[in-house]
Amino acid sequence: MNNNMVLLAGNASQTLAMSIANQLGIKLSKAEVTRFSDGEVSVSIEENVRGRDVFIIQSTSQPANDHLMELLIMVDACKRASAGRITAVIPYYGYSRQDRKVRSRAPITAKLVADMISVAGVSRVLTMDLHAGQIQGFFNMPVDNLFSSGILSERMMQILNANVIDYSNCVVVSPDAGGAERARYFAKRLQTDLAIVDKRRGKPNHSEVMNIVGDVYGKIAIIVDDLTDTAGTLCKAASAIKAQGAIEIYACCVHPVLSGPAIERIENSFIKKILTTNTIDLAKRQIISDKIEVVSTAPLFADAIDAIHKNSSISRLFD
Repeated sequence: MNNNMVLLAGNASQTLAMSIANQLGIKLSKAEVTRFSDGEVSVSIEENVRGRDVFIIQSTSQPANDHLMELLIMVDACKRASAGRITAVIPYYGYSRQDRKVRSRAPITAKLVADMISVAGVSRVLTMDLHAGQIQGFFNMPVDNLFSSGILSERMMQILNANVIDYSNCVVVSPDAGGAERARYFAKRLQTDLAIVDKRRGKPNHSEVMNIVGDVYGKIAIIVDDLTDTAGTLCKAASAIKAQGAIEIYACCVHPVLSGPAIERIENSFIKKILTTNTIDLAKRQIISDKIEVVSTAPLFADAIDAIHKNSSISRLFD
């Protein structure tokens, strides 16, 4: 590995960053991210970055504001230390759910955060499963949006095979119309049918399931979504699918935000198992559930970082 690469991590993604470093065969560079007594973020980069290719790994997950500020200040520190190129590796891009105006006088926070990252001095962004694909266009720089469908579907196939489940008796379900494309790709990999839950959302973190478009009766349903926050949408979708005659219900969720009553809802739901990723560190938040299995994204991010560093194509990673 070229010693011109520098891998740094904020407090949100230390464990994932160490796994990525191990995949790349390099050490995680030293950076101290602490707080002043009044809560302000203090950053000290303890390695020479002048002219080097810097990758800063930091999800803007809960607490989103703190982790976002850590990322911005780390970028500024590297920029002022004359880093050659700065790539922000943001496994989970927070504030992404407000990607358009849905009512009068509403903000578009996904664009605001993109502007902040750009102004801080980032040269490139590497992320995973943006809530909406158009967010890539909010940045005035290259954005590589990786997809976890490959690693999640592969693990799901292993689970189904271990339980001697015939794929022809499975159906992939999108919990809303907006996630239909993601679910369709997942269904294509598993070679199964597709169903969509038609819902109407009354207010943030609340949703009402209306009906199911597609056949789930007598089938094993696999709900596919990009993130789950309070798990209301996920668990209501599972209840509706069960009411329509599904035999068993699994779920795949990329970003485990899991706030508020999420774990309690999941434990009491019809969902047998949820596959998710480590874009958000559940261990750090001490979130444990027998129904949740975490699949590592480190190999995928490591491949992408290596390709970016070598200025080679990463299009193969989008397949």
